[in-house]
Amino acid sequence: MKFSLASLLTCGLAVEAHTIFQKVSVNGKDNGQLTGIRAPNNNNPVQDVSSSNMACGAPGTKSGTVLSIAPGDRVGAFWGHVIGGAQFANDVDNPIAKSHKGPVMAYLAKVDNAASTGTSGLKWFKVWEDGFDTSSRKWGVDNMMSNNGWTYFNMPQCIAAGQYLLRMEIIALHSAKNAGQAQFYQSCAQINVSGSGSFTSSSTVSFPGAYSANDPGIKINIYGAKGQPDMDGKPYSVPGPKPISC
Repeated sequence: MKFSLASLLTCGLAVEAHTIFQKVSVNGKDNGQLTGIRAPNNNNPVQDVSSSNMACGAPGTKSGTVLSIAPGDRVGAFWGHVIGGAQFANDVDNPIAKSHKGPVMAYLAKVDNAASTGTSGLKWFKVWEDGFDTSSRKWGVDNMMSNNGWTYFNMPQCIAAGQYLLRMEIIALHSAKNAGQAQFYQSCAQINVSGSGSFTSSSTVSFPGAYSANDPGIKINIYGAKGQPDMDGKPYSVPGPKPISC
């Protein structure tokens, strides 16, 4: 589903250089637009780390589908400027503005029914992150843009069978030198993991609650001495827990 610029303005959908996670692929098979996805109705970021919208974004579209994923599957998450991808032909801000550097992350929360569960009180653990490479000076967002809006990770082999919410998140850090100015983009996918894995994390976080506005990976000046968003080649600490290790 795509929207014209006029309809976006009429509906109040931001035309800034923002983004929305809106599709999942499994082993290269694209499951389609908003299938199995809980996505906000606009592309505005969350900036208050204490907001309930930190879990899966603002309330919006909610699919009735639960996607099937096996341990070890190659999972793709697609990001676009608006629902549908580009906002208009030659949209230079699709999938996101080039200035919006930052990490990309994937979390899971075990639930009884992924299609009907609420998002309050869930316990999340991180399964993947793409932060900042000090050698190439590339961010996770740069890699997503190079893949035309897709980020990829392998579902850990040890994940216990059952239903989960998969939370995909980008943190844009272009204005993050002041507290409250980092931009959080997140949506959730509804998934069922098969297999015989038995992993259940003993170390989980809550959203909201996992991040502080003053965390070193959230309140940060990413610009180096030459004015480039390259950390001067210094390491970057991705917010939240470390990804699990099977």
